Amino acid sequence: MTVREKIPAELASRFVDVQNVSWEKTRYPGIEQKTLLIDRGTGLLTALMRMAPGAHLPDHEHVKIEQTYVLEGSLVCPEGECRAGQFVWRPAGSRHDAWAGPQGGLFLAIFQAPNKFFSADGRVTDFLGRDWEETWGQRPK
Repeated sequence: MTVREKIPAELASRFVDVQNVSWEKTRYPGIEQKTLLIDRGTGLLTALMRMAPGAHLPDHEHVKIEQTYVLEGSLVCPEGECRAGQFVWRPAGSRHDAWAGPQGGLFLAIFQAPNKFFSADGRVTDFLGRDWEETWGQRPK
């Protein structure tokens, strides 16, 4: 028996042909993503994010650690700029807005839980626009 035969299907590696994953539009103009991994139970998400020059991700809070590796262009926030070949991570509880630099950007982003987005009208939503508390508030932290 080979090692491969011993691996239960639920524990097998998942290989993603990223070239064949479609870009998905988001509710934020100029921002698209390719979902590489998602756990709908916890909100864990690994995605390629593509931002047009100057595209803006509004005020949001990272509920858990967020990690971003910049492949092309740059990602800018009030604290600084992360350029191609650089990595930034943010601790749980950090809050900011972010935007693409003048060349736009392509990033590998890893979220341990869905971010909280804050609207001017007081609503708190997830990236898809769903009420954050109703969708994620009762999930294990």
